[in-house]
Amino acid sequence: MFLGTYQHSLDTKGRIIVPARFRDNLVEGGFVTRGFDRCLMVMTNEYFETVYQRINAMNLADSATRALRRLLLANAYSITPDKVGRINLPQNLRDFATIEGETFVVGQGEYFEIWTPELWQAQQDSLDDVEANGERFDALDLSAKE
Repeated sequence: MFLGTYQHSLDTKGRIIVPARFRDNLVEGGFVTRGFDRCLMVMTNEYFETVYQRINAMNLADSATRALRRLLLANAYSITPDKVGRINLPQNLRDFATIEGETFVVGQGEYFEIWTPELWQAQQDSLDDVEANGERFDALDLSAKE
């Protein structure tokens, strides 16, 4: 599982070091693609296959389905960490997420995200608004059900 927040730098060849705690999950490789909030998403092969199967089962006649396929699949690249744990981030994905130097690598359970410091700070500022969180998460049922 990918948990926690880590700060890493992109090197001159467009590679980023995957946090040591995340590397075991990527031994078999994975995929990097566009995220939904101007970040990048990195998924294991297994989770990417699950996402793909769900997208593939959707109605192709639906325009939202086609847009989702374009967003995630047309921008997906296979990744395998090298011996020191770096993965390459393709230039078009770095451009999309405006990633140039410093980054934040943020665990999201089944996947992790890569953010610029400015955009990650904006996310943190939003999440620090306790009153907004009450309204934002009210519709989600986080109670333990058996």
